[in-house]
Amino acid sequence: MDLFEYQGKQYFAKFGIPVSPGDVADNVDKAVSVAEVVGYPVVIKAQVQVGGRGKAGGIKIANSATEVVEHASNILGMDIKGHVVKCVWIEHASDIDKEYYVSFTLDRSAKKHLCMVSSQGGVEIEQVAQENPGAILKLHVDPTQGISSDEARELVTNAHFDPRAIEGATDILVRLYECFTKGDADLVEVNPLILTPEGKVHALDAKVTLDDNAAFRHPEWDEYRKTEELDEREQLARSKGLNYIGLTGEVGIIANGAGLAMSTLDVVNQAGGSAANFLDIGGGANADVMASALEVINSDKAVRSIFVNIFGGITRCEEVATGIIEAISRVDIASPIVLRLDGTNAEEGRMIIAQDKSGKVISKPTMLEAAQTAVELAKGNK
Repeated sequence: MDLFEYQGKQYFAKFGIPVSPGDVADNVDKAVSVAEVVGYPVVIKAQVQVGGRGKAGGIKIANSATEVVEHASNILGMDIKGHVVKCVWIEHASDIDKEYYVSFTLDRSAKKHLCMVSSQGGVEIEQVAQENPGAILKLHVDPTQGISSDEARELVTNAHFDPRAIEGATDILVRLYECFTKGDADLVEVNPLILTPEGKVHALDAKVTLDDNAAFRHPEWDEYRKTEELDEREQLARSKGLNYIGLTGEVGIIANGAGLAMSTLDVVNQAGGSAANFLDIGGGANADVMASALEVINSDKAVRSIFVNIFGGITRCEEVATGIIEAISRVDIASPIVLRLDGTNAEEGRMIIAQDKSGKVISKPTMLEAAQTAVELAKGNK
């Protein structure tokens, strides 16, 4: 679950991470009240879970109540890349001397937590990785050990943080790790982490993704769910208990396992296509689950083909094949389905598909061949 910036900053504050004083407002009068409390000049920031707010006019500086009224009126209700602004975060404007980047996430392949820092903050980290990968320093953290102050200090020093920022950044990095672990997050990111002319370091932005698997420990997260932004596809998927994330491509994806689903997105991209979604059905590939998955993907009008990628371990491929055949008899599928089966009883599964009379499912033996076929079908089905 992704938090809005204001929620992320409030989450950071619980762990002692310094953030700019501010508050959220959903109307112009409240915006003015908040601005008067935090003190001018203030920054008014649209609260949407999408990038490009500044370029779209969703971030403005105000030096008076009159300017707050003007900017808040313009930003509230604004459409930014399909996201309507329902509230704004208003904080005291910070003087910035230096900008940095810090984050923690999980490196599943290494089975460790991953810390990343860069002296090139304020820029999309993907852009930094592409243009100057050496500017990003990484540290794998053993979850049983955590990160020490000495390790954090060495990391920000090696990343060439300004000497004035070393101690402040070290303290924030340790607290950010505590937020990441004790706060049950999948991602905590500060971009930018700023150094002020007075030598103070604090988080100017906050990106937090919470681990849904830990929700049972956090009844307070129910408040976040009330504000969560989901498109129609994601709402339908949630109602059916599916692990789904909507994307913008044309190839619908169904896979069993998060790792395989991510690899499937990569191989579709490698084949020259783009994925319309991430959908992990886990170990349950029976007819009911398949019907639900296909219904969700079928609801996406941008989908031109569907790639079902199954690796059978405990999941048996012949059961998957039977489930797909039953599912397509229940759901009127608009796009061709390409199926790749591998693992337990894969051959039996392929035989079941070969005997299907509907002609809606194309079976391919390898992931790459299946991806290439799905991409070709998507391009030819426009």
